[in-house]
Formats: sequence, structure tokens, C-alpha cells
Amino acid sequence: MTRNRYPMKHTLTCLILFIYSIIFVGSVKSQTLSGKRYMPPLGVLSLTGGVGVAYYMGDLRTGRINKHLGLGPSVSIGALYRLTEHFSARGELRFYQVSADQKYTPNYQQNLSFKTFNPDLNVGIQADLFAYNRHAKFNPYLLGGVGVTYMTPKTEFDGNWISLAPLQTEGVKYNRLPLVFMLGAGFSTQIAERWSLGMELVNNFVNSDYLDDVSTVYPDYSTLPNDLARQLSDRSSEIGAIPQQPGWHRGRPARKDMYLFLQVRVNYLIGTRKEAHERRNVRCPRF
Repeated sequence: MTRNRYPMKHTLTCLILFIYSIIFVGSVKSQTLSGKRYMPPLGVLSLTGGVGVAYYMGDLRTGRINKHLGLGPSVSIGALYRLTEHFSARGELRFYQVSADQKYTPNYQQNLSFKTFNPDLNVGIQADLFAYNRHAKFNPYLLGGVGVTYMTPKTEFDGNWISLAPLQTEGVKYNRLPLVFMLGAGFSTQIAERWSLGMELVNNFVNSDYLDDVSTVYPDYSTLPNDLARQLSDRSSEIGAIPQQPGWHRGRPARKDMYLFLQVRVNYLIGTRKEAHERRNVRCPRF
């Protein structure tokens, strides 16, 4: 019968490996539970969506709140791409509707109104308060970006909705695809492994004053293309008010238009990171 010449050496080796495995696995478990995974988050992709209301601020609305808010629906769909622990690139396609009517304002004698349903496309940066690897249940953030919107202002006349931009009601052929600069804030909270829910408030600054088809002064009506354009340029007579003279203020050109979004947001995580470490299978040598 052959005896093992080094029983103590094998026993010591096994003990060291066993202790090491406990420390190693415990360390990985601790990092996982605390959320401190040190793999870089670059490349994590999420799908985003939102639904809420849109609010218009422009020439056909005074500074005070009135009973006609002109709120409309807003819907968005896009993606979020993680760049660093705190920053993500985001892009979205959005649709929104806003409206206003001067009969609810101190400028009721002008009797102008509009409604528009527009798409916009934007890209931006989202800055999270808490680091991605922290996996915070509640995460506030700021965002900023730039995009474009396609303006389609209409007004109701004789029971029909008339597109205003082709009529050039101020004698101006304006750009219907202006830049939009957005700035906002929001928060998200994790509700499942891949899902988070939150709310977002975003102000969109349009690089145009014609979101509502109103900007400067009443034109020389003889220069407008047709009778319909002349009727919709000055609608005072429809309510018995005095006609507006060419050169009188129709809008406020010093202030460009804006629209505000308040949305409930949902985020679905597509890409996940692999574990930074794997448990090693440590086998003790046979005696």
C-alpha cells in the first residue's frame, strides 16, 4: 500500500483554495448586490416612449391663464444609448397638437385662431443625477437637444379646416421646417428588471414665430394671393369689430413660439451587460 508523502501540503493547498474561493465569490456577490459593477456601461441601448399633453405659448396667447388652454395630445417614441455613467444620447420622433383662440383673450377683436398637428424629430443628451452602475431606483435627470418640426397651422372657416401656410396671410412665405431647441427635466423609477417608468417636462423653443401663422403686422391686402387669404388675414369683421389696417400689429415678432410637453415615460432595456466576473470552480486535489 502506497502512502501519500505530502498529506499536509495537499491539505494546506486545499484550505488556501477554499478560503480564496469564499473571498472571491463573496466579493462578486457583494458587488452585485450593491450594484457596483465596474464594467463600462457604453453600448447599453433602451427603447423609450411617452404620452401626455402639449401646451402652446405664442402670439395668440396672453401671459395669463384663461379657460381655453389649447392643450393637445403628445406622443413620442425613440431610443436611449448609454455613453458614460451619467450621460446618454437620445433621439425621438414625436407628434403633438396645440391650438389657441383669441376670443378668450384681451385681443378678442382680432378674432384669430389656429390648430396644428405637427411631427418633430430630435436628438439630444440626457444627464442622469445618479451613476448608471449605482442602479438607483429613483433617478432624476436633465436633458437638452435640437431637432426640427414641420408646421401645419390650420383654422376653421365656414365649417372647414383651412391650411394657412400656403395662403401667406401676412404676405410672408415662411419656413415650415424650423429648428427646435429643447430643454427639460424628468425622473425615472425602476419597476422591473428591464422596465422603468417616469415623467418628463420639456420646453421646445421654435426658431420661428409662425407656429401659429401669426407674427408681425397686417399686410397690404391687395398683395395677398386670393380672397380667402384676405378673409383669413383679418377676421375682425366676423364678430363685428373694426377692420384691422395694414401695418397694425398682428403678432409679436420679438418673441418666437414655444410648445411644452408633459409626458409619462416608459423605458425598456434591450442591451444588458455581462457579469464582470464569473465564479471559478475550485476543486481540491484528491488524496
